[in-house]
Amino acid sequence: MSETHPRLRPELEGIPTYKPGKPAAAVAPGAPAAYKLSSNENPYPPLPGVMESVVAAAGTLNRYPDMVCTHLMNELSERFAVPVSHVATGTGSVGVAQQLLQAAAGAGDEVIYAWRSFEAYPIITQISGARAVQVPLTSTEVHDLDAMADAVTDRTRLIFVCNPNNPTGTVVRRAELERFLDRVPDDVLVVIDEAYCEFIRDPDVPDGIELYRERPNVCVLRTFSKAYGLAGLRVGFAIAHEPVAAALRKTAVPFGVSQLAQEAAVASLRAEDELLGRVGLLVDERTRVVDALRAQGWTVPETQANFLWLRLGERTNEFAAACEERGVVVRPFSGEGVRVTVAETEADDLFLQTAAEFRKKM
Repeated sequence: MSETHPRLRPELEGIPTYKPGKPAAAVAPGAPAAYKLSSNENPYPPLPGVMESVVAAAGTLNRYPDMVCTHLMNELSERFAVPVSHVATGTGSVGVAQQLLQAAAGAGDEVIYAWRSFEAYPIITQISGARAVQVPLTSTEVHDLDAMADAVTDRTRLIFVCNPNNPTGTVVRRAELERFLDRVPDDVLVVIDEAYCEFIRDPDVPDGIELYRERPNVCVLRTFSKAYGLAGLRVGFAIAHEPVAAALRKTAVPFGVSQLAQEAAVASLRAEDELLGRVGLLVDERTRVVDALRAQGWTVPETQANFLWLRLGERTNEFAAACEERGVVVRPFSGEGVRVTVAETEADDLFLQTAAEFRKKM
């Protein structure tokens, strides 16, 4: 057999592997429940009307989905009061983010983002052939927007601003974000990734869509995976001015968003009252968990997402193992910290008990 292999793109060498949240271990009948707090999933079942829509759509699985997501695009256009030509869909917001990289950046170009931030950014940047420019978070776990603006060069093509930031939950506020946007050249695309925006309660955090209205180089990413609870169906969208949105439609995988996902997303948009109620309960639970951790002596950055961050450094994996032993799986970032999803009260109570015991040993 020949030892020669097909020639592949050198940019693929050394691409980091995306690490999904570890699932909870299977438990034997009668054993205590195990909980997954590692993927920022919504603990509630699909919103009213979603299952009925999905079941109905399942009867047409022998047909291709609507490739341009006509129904969903129209719903999003009406919901956010934007032209339908300014909307683009994809397989979750990460899928849309990869479409953006394909449209905006290639070999020799630069992509700026904070670090640590969403772990898909370095992966999709390297796949595109562009060079990643990682700007460290501040000591308070927030985007250093001044340093990010300083990092812009004539090779910069795209900047990600994750707001709230994953995995720290921290946010950038209106004045600093607008000052940053004023410094970025008009021909550089700024992508405001708002996967967790429904959980924001700080009135000083801007709605990215309002910023997009006045700035043609701003694109906003949203998803149905988190607050809407459709993580298993993979549907997200972008709102951007027409040249960018049109480019996103060109780089989309044909028929990538299934008909089940499209119908579920439309039904979810129409169940907003129930959505807001569920999100409100999770925000209340977030407050309870953060307050309890701080009372135990932990330093917890202010979070506006459905998760929280504990910087543990070299004890990160030890803490994650202690949690898993007690039946709660968190998301460790080795040598840095853990991200913990706000979930069911029972799961959060178990996590808090584990955190209190671990804290006493520190």
